[in-house]
Amino acid sequence: MTATLTWPHLKQAMSTVAFDVREGFVEITRHSLAVIGLAVVALALALLARPTLQQTASETLMGWLELRQVEQNASSEPQIPTAAARSTASHMQNLSSDQASVTRWLSSKYKVSKEPLAALVTEAWSLGERSQVSPTLILAVMAIESRFNPFAFGEQGGLGLMQIEPSAHIGALSPFGGRLAAFDPLTNLRIGTRQLQGLIQDAGTLEDALRLYAIASGQGNHDQYVERVLAEKKLLDNLSKNQKTAWSDKINPALPKSPQANM
Repeated sequence: MTATLTWPHLKQAMSTVAFDVREGFVEITRHSLAVIGLAVVALALALLARPTLQQTASETLMGWLELRQVEQNASSEPQIPTAAARSTASHMQNLSSDQASVTRWLSSKYKVSKEPLAALVTEAWSLGERSQVSPTLILAVMAIESRFNPFAFGEQGGLGLMQIEPSAHIGALSPFGGRLAAFDPLTNLRIGTRQLQGLIQDAGTLEDALRLYAIASGQGNHDQYVERVLAEKKLLDNLSKNQKTAWSDKINPALPKSPQANM
């Protein structure tokens, strides 16, 4: 006798299939969640057992987040460049003959690579043109203050190439990352030159300005400091063949001239 497939039978069969599918999905999901949970526990135990893995994972995550932030800001208005984004090295062939002579001499005397010094010499010349402070004076101050060590740390808190005091330049350092930006060579050089320019304008003579700078940077013997800076400046002026007049005289012709200021 042949069985006839009726609607109730078909309905019951479909209901059974749907029930089996649902139960199978629930079972698979339960097992999958259990596997994921075990994996998370295992990863947590591994990170606890090996702190280096935890640090690597944190650094990877932070790097990804920073990359995402950069991508999101790519289409926004230009930001003030950070200190780390600016180059602190330059090719010697980009220098003028005067700048190259000064760079080679400083590199030999202070045992610093020519390329980083070339960037500082170039910047000193550029700042000199804008501020009317002799570039050789700027370089001389750097030489005496830090021997061109951008990570120099003074006894009274002066930092970097020109031993600037971060707390006295909070506003200038803030756009470049705050206090630690004092260790960036170009940021330090620009802020130090601005400070030196203001002291020269206010002090009346170059020697007095240098004494005030020595006090601000925490130098001990102020008179000896002035002599050392001016002696270094004279050597650099002799190397700079096109140095025909003392830049310090350009700041204010009405100011009284000091015999040493015209080196």
